[in-house]
Amino acid sequence: AQAILAQAAWAWDTILPRAQHPQAPLCSAPPRGMVQARAALAARALALLLLAQPSSSDDTCSAGGACASAPGGLAKVRLGLEWFTNPDHLPLIVAQRHGIFADFGLDVELVEPGDHWEAEQEIIAGRLDVAVTEPLHLALDAAKGKPVYGFVRFLHTDGGVMYDPAKSGIRRPRDMCGKTISYPGSPGPGGPAIVNTMVKADGGSCDLGSYGKHNGGFYHTDALLSGEADVATLIFWNFEIVEAKSRGMAEASFFSLKDWGVPDFCQLVLMTTPTRFGDMKGTLRKLVLALRKATGVIHQQPGTARAYYAEHIGGAPTNETERATLDATMAATLPAFPNDGFMASEYYERLMSWLVETDQVSAADAAKTKVSSYWTNEVAW
Repeated sequence: AQAILAQAAWAWDTILPRAQHPQAPLCSAPPRGMVQARAALAARALALLLLAQPSSSDDTCSAGGACASAPGGLAKVRLGLEWFTNPDHLPLIVAQRHGIFADFGLDVELVEPGDHWEAEQEIIAGRLDVAVTEPLHLALDAAKGKPVYGFVRFLHTDGGVMYDPAKSGIRRPRDMCGKTISYPGSPGPGGPAIVNTMVKADGGSCDLGSYGKHNGGFYHTDALLSGEADVATLIFWNFEIVEAKSRGMAEASFFSLKDWGVPDFCQLVLMTTPTRFGDMKGTLRKLVLALRKATGVIHQQPGTARAYYAEHIGGAPTNETERATLDATMAATLPAFPNDGFMASEYYERLMSWLVETDQVSAADAAKTKVSSYWTNEVAW
């Protein structure tokens, strides 16, 4: 299986680019026969890998003790994603497909949310052990008194507020004053807090009440293309900007959080509950080490990582536009996986201060929410 995967990776990285016309765009599709050949290689590899995998089990880490053993003596870990499977989850997919989790004695099941879920409640109920979240949500949940505990970062991309200058006339952050914002959680304070911070950082002054609010969920591109919003947040540039351009928004742009006064929370972390962390500390350390090794595979063998992702989603897209979009998304995402999973306590202190400044968290709640109560680097070294 590994040999076949190596062939697929080599075909992706070497044969396909050379098969394109020298003047063709970087994302243009290779000849149809070559795509079919690569798909066949991936299918053969997937079949062999599935035969080699241990059978699934309902065993998991109990709330009162160590992880139960899955078949083959592996510790079962149920890991909940924050969204549908996408390239942001590549370290998890590579660790699973490359046998890295198994090498560390882990049987990790990746669980997509059927709908919105409260991850900590799923963990308390025993349906999950670990979940993916963002630093922003981790801090907000901690301030609400929820039992959340983050322990490693695995993605750090760029992102912020997306806009279409051709349609909105927006050229700089202060031009967003009074515009309609699409954001999950509307009409809550989150979207205007991000946008107004940027407006102020650009020297503008804007009444919070002047902003229009649209709840387009996570469908940011749809909100802008439909005209229901002028700007959308929070977007990751490696995903939404690529998507928007592939759907005809040729000038799709964004204002980065890090450039305009907003704490940079365009990151993904793993969290559990404090109780489950104590129960599973040894297992979670192995999980961190496995992700670190998978990150090395991604950076050193990007073709192999791409092949694993194609297998995971059932094969690379055959539609030329979809394939080009996936290629561009992958190219933008591959550099976004850090080797270091640490996050400084000062980062979370600044984030909490911003949440207070923008009236998303009360000063009283922030004062009693110590960083050490919801974030640890104990297993991230």
